[in-house]
Amino acid sequence: MRRLFMLGFLTVCISAPFAYGWASSAGTGPATIRITSREVSRMRMPVGAPGRIGDTEIVRQNVFNKRIKPAPIGQAEYLCTFLTSRMRSCNVTITLPQGRIVAGGTFGYLELYELAVLGGTRLYDNARGTLTVIQTTTKPRRQILVFRLTG
Repeated sequence: MRRLFMLGFLTVCISAPFAYGWASSAGTGPATIRITSREVSRMRMPVGAPGRIGDTEIVRQNVFNKRIKPAPIGQAEYLCTFLTSRMRSCNVTITLPQGRIVAGGTFGYLELYELAVLGGTRLYDNARGTLTVIQTTTKPRRQILVFRLTG
């Protein structure tokens, strides 16, 4: 009986660190965040002739939650590479008061697109879900950002 107990105890002691290391420990529970953004700058750096595959675009935006305060609460930075004349592959970092959220993916139209939430820092540590972006105006470019976080 004592050997059986020791064997069980050792099995738990040895396997617990591995099980803990493989388990997902999402810092953010299910949540929806709705904020707005206003474009501050957009710069496209051509690789060769303008409008070609491989061009890089950098976009900076101020991020707002007018229900909290009229001033910006953070910023968003997009780094995009053009895959075709219209299709882009982008990585986005949104800096908010409680941490950063990172999203990425491809899209062809600025009016409506969806990106995968890849993670984050602080409050958004290990966040997962989607970011839906809806353009509301073009000059200046304003957008609604809806994060649907699952974990």
